[in-house]
This record gives sequence, structure tokens and C-alpha cells, in this order.
Amino acid sequence: MSHFDTIVVGAGSSGCVVAGRLSAEAGRRVLLLEAGGKDNSFLIRKPGMIALIHTVPEIRQKFDWGYKTVPQATALDRKVKTTRGKVMGGSSSINGMVFVRGNRANYDSWAAEGCEGWAFDDLLPLFKRLEDYEGGASELRGTGGPVAVNHSKNLSPASLAFQEAVSATCGVPKLDDYNGPRQEGVGVVQVNARDGVRFSSSKAYIDPARDRDNLVVHSGAHVQRLLIEGGRCKGVVYRHDGQDKVAYAEQEVVLSAGTIGSPQIMMLSGIGPAEELRALGIDVKADLPVGHNLHDHLLFPMTWTAPRGGHKGTPWHFFSSLLKEVTVGGTWMARSVFEMFAFLKSDPSAPIPDIQLHSMPWAYPPNPDEEGRPTVDQRPCLTVQPTLIYPKSRGRITLQSNDPSVAPNIDPRYLSDPADLELLVRAALITREIMGATEMKSEVGSEIEPGPSFLDPQLLRTEIPKRAGTVFHPVGTCRMGVDERAVVDPQLRVRGIEGLRVADASIMPSITGGNTNAPCILIGEKCADLLRR
Repeated sequence: MSHFDTIVVGAGSSGCVVAGRLSAEAGRRVLLLEAGGKDNSFLIRKPGMIALIHTVPEIRQKFDWGYKTVPQATALDRKVKTTRGKVMGGSSSINGMVFVRGNRANYDSWAAEGCEGWAFDDLLPLFKRLEDYEGGASELRGTGGPVAVNHSKNLSPASLAFQEAVSATCGVPKLDDYNGPRQEGVGVVQVNARDGVRFSSSKAYIDPARDRDNLVVHSGAHVQRLLIEGGRCKGVVYRHDGQDKVAYAEQEVVLSAGTIGSPQIMMLSGIGPAEELRALGIDVKADLPVGHNLHDHLLFPMTWTAPRGGHKGTPWHFFSSLLKEVTVGGTWMARSVFEMFAFLKSDPSAPIPDIQLHSMPWAYPPNPDEEGRPTVDQRPCLTVQPTLIYPKSRGRITLQSNDPSVAPNIDPRYLSDPADLELLVRAALITREIMGATEMKSEVGSEIEPGPSFLDPQLLRTEIPKRAGTVFHPVGTCRMGVDERAVVDPQLRVRGIEGLRVADASIMPSITGGNTNAPCILIGEKCADLLRR
């Protein structure tokens, strides 16, 4: 079968949602194409195996595209790893499984820029519909949805002390639910896992739909280009089992290949900056700012020794925990590596929190870009990652070649806006205040990363560019809007091309305040609703 009503390109956090929801309509024929492999591996489904996926190169290569940025001029010319899932479920199959909606002001700002229907109150019913929150249904939370949302359990004493220290030092509340009425504060991490199983978008939306006759799912199907004739997208050309194949869409094609993949496919198909495409010999179908507006969350890992931190960075600790999880259950292997999140203001005058602190009860590689197996301190530790959640720096995705097998240039221009570095310095200083609080005295020892040699703020300014890493939340390259900067309109339709929409993190005009997986699932829900109308 080569003719479908809807073709979805990319089975990631958004694409699985679109395909799963649309295929619930018996009369709609849906094709879902994923360049990566299947997600039925124990390495994917068991939450704690993320430690192997991200530290063992041989495993990483199987599930990750292996992207790196171009040398970052304002970060010592480092090529920063840009992990992206190459598997059913996309990055939701290899991420930290944390569930953060973001701040309601994020969505209200999109609406204020002309994106009608994207204010928080407009989206709240979709947020509630997608989740099965263990805290129960309420005015703001939903139950019965496909995505399991639970609070982390069996927290380490160091993380519990961290919660007390944040509250006391920063004067913010201990939150029962940072996705509830208030984001500012500190609370236990919410995770997409239940009964020791990862709830990726594939697990949540595609597994229940596998038996539907009207849904065809091809993994290992790498889309080469879109078929565009007479200003309309009529289908896709994709490589599957070593052969180029064509699939036709009677209604629409939905691009959900992610912030890197979606603009690459569009530009290969002639949708993008005209002069750049012509220089590569690509026939221009629509002159749009595809690939612009790239931005991402940036973190600066800081680690302290913590006798009761919970984990040791040793192979024996990992495999003994795995054995206990398989035989008894209930270990850290059943949930995310993160335990506590804090959302703080860098300055009391800030309208909303602009700093996120990720805490995890073990050490983090001091150099996130290290090749091979990263060196991790093997002592019990507590790592806190001050994170810039509203970067001002903007970069681009551009094509290196008109060959679909060649990765595009990824240039986020990290720290190119001086305000980003200053905010990370401020976040690091706040973190040290918290870790020096009375509540932490019995739980943490010395700071080992970056260490006491970098106490002076000026020294931090020189060290952050050496150590800062991405939280793997790139967004914005197919920007939604109503002006000339937009690639898609508020209905997610590509400007100037009929029959083509984009649904993934690339459509975000500006990034959300927190981890982006939940907003990507929401974007999939929104797109499915738009198509069903």
C-alpha cells in the first residue's frame, strides 16, 4: 500500500502522538515513518538503562544520531554533543523521563505574538488529556491519559536535604506539584515511568494502536525528501531496506522529525532560505527562514561528595542494582536519575523563574563532550545542574550537502549573548549558597566539580564555557507565528505549501521553562486535533 490519508514523518515525542490519535479514526489510513529502529529493547524500556545508553559508545551508536554542533566560538570552539533519539519514540526513548509542562507564561507569550489557540488556558485540556497523573485529577491535572506521570520514589537523604536547603535559602515553597498552580519552588521530580517501565511516546501512543488495520508503522525508514508539486506536498520519498520507496498522502504530510531533522528534510525538499538552497543545487519551492531561531537549554554541572547520595559511579553498583531490580524491583533502575527540581528567579524582579536546578544523587561527567566512555567520579555524590532555561543566544541549522545521509550543520551559538553567561554565573553562585546551607551540612562534603579553585565569579566566567553542556532541548527551527520570521502558521501549516504541517519542538517560537518532552507531546496532541477538525 502506497497511498494514505496522512503520512507522519518521525516517530518521536510528537509524531507518535499524531499517528496514534489519528489512527483511532477507523476510516483514516495513517503511515508512520521512523528512521531509527524498534524500541522493544530492554535497554530502552527499563528506565535505569539510560546510564548505559549515554555512557557506552557501542550502545549509544545504536539509539542516537551522534550529532555534534559545529565549533562553538564562544565556548572555546568545542563541538558539543547533541543527543537525539534514533529509535521509535525518538528522544523520549532515551531521555531522563522527566515531566515538566513549563510555565503558563510561556504559552501565553506565544498567543500574545499572534499564535491564536496556544495560550495556556487553550492548551490545558490537552495537557490533562494526555496524562495519567498519580496525584489524581484536579482543575489542573488529568488522569486516564496514555502517558503515566508519577513522582520519583525512595529519594536519597541528600536530595531530601537539598529540598529543605533550597526552600530555606531561597525563600521558596516546597512544592507538591511544580506542574500545578505555581512553578517557583522546589519539588520532587515527576517522571514518565510506571512499574519499572519507561513511558515513551511510542509506548504510550503506538503500542496500544499496533493492531489497527489503518495504521502502518515502518521503522528503519529514512525520509529522503518531500514530494512537492504545484505548491502542494503530495507525499514522501524514503529509504527502507536499502530501496527508495514512495508514499502518497491524499490529505496531509506531518513532519515530526525534530528540531534538527524537520528543517533538514524541508531544506532538502526545496523549502528554506532560497540562496542557500540554490547554492547546493536544490530547486526552491518556498523561500522561508527554515533552520533559523535555534536555541536550547544550557547547564553547568556542579558536584559535591555526599556519603548518602544514593549511588556510586562503579560498574558493580550499576549491575548489582540491575540484578536487584530484575529480581525484587523498586530500585532507582525503575525511575529517572533525577530526584529534585527547583525553579528559581535569578533576581526578585524577574517575572517568572528563569533558573532550573536539576539534582541527581551521583556524579556527572565533568566534561559532557568527552569522547568514548566519560570519566565519572566513583564516590557517592550529589550533582546539581544550574540550568539556563530562557537563553537569549540564537543559532541556525544549515545544510552541509544535498545528500540526505549527511548531517546538517548545527550551530546554536551557545553563550553568544553575554547575558546567558552572566545568568549561568548567577545560577552557579545561588547553587553554592544552597549547598552551603545548614540543611546540607550533614549530607555533603567538598565541592569536587568545578571545585574550590573556581570560587571567584570571574573564574567561573572563564570555566563555564569549558564545561557547560546542553540539556538536549533544541527548539525553534520551524518557528510558528504570523510574521515573516514564521515557517508555520498557528495551525502548524507550512507557509506557501499546501498539505504540509510540522509538529515537534521546532515550531516553538521560544523555549518553554523546563524540560521539553511534555510540551512536545502536547504539540502532537494539538496537531492531531487540528487535523481531525
